Amino acid sequence: MKRLLNSSSLLIGLILVFIGVLGNRKTINGAIEGAIDRVFFKDNHAEQWRVKPGSIYDGDTLRVVRGDEELKIRFCGIDAPELKQPLGVESRDYLRSLIAKSDGTIHVLPIEEDRYGRTVAELWIPIEPDYEAEIHLNTAMVEAGMAWHYQRYSGNCESADNLGWAEEIAKDEKLGVWNGNHQKPWDYRKSNK
Repeated sequence: MKRLLNSSSLLIGLILVFIGVLGNRKTINGAIEGAIDRVFFKDNHAEQWRVKPGSIYDGDTLRVVRGDEELKIRFCGIDAPELKQPLGVESRDYLRSLIAKSDGTIHVLPIEEDRYGRTVAELWIPIEPDYEAEIHLNTAMVEAGMAWHYQRYSGNCESADNLGWAEEIAKDEKLGVWNGNHQKPWDYRKSNK
């Protein structure tokens, strides 16, 4: 009887965790749709660019082109592992796989310029074949555990709340940087100066 009770308790616990994760995902998806509406359908308008071939350096930096213009973009509110860190290459490759779902078109909402002259931005890609659906890259990288929510620098981001929720999902599911004892990139950079 005790064993049956323990099994039932475990099953109930797993069901509650599953419901909690689904609830978080619905909240995040709704919030992301709200952010997309704010960006594309109000006063803010994202600019359409193309991802420069071969320019995805890591999980939070890439270059975009439009005619003769070129921008180096730093994702707003996230920090991915450095390439020399564990999961650094995986993070970069995951971003490449997301961008491969589009035809190279990327929507850029510039937020500010950082001290290195990079444009800090929110980024979306339309998904082939119908381009009706979009992936918010900042949030997708955090939700997959391929980047941390960089709270110190997310205050101006449209998606700051979404990044926090996405990080909770990645933590709950022990994805990527949450599966083990991974050093945060800002700590890694500080210790390797």
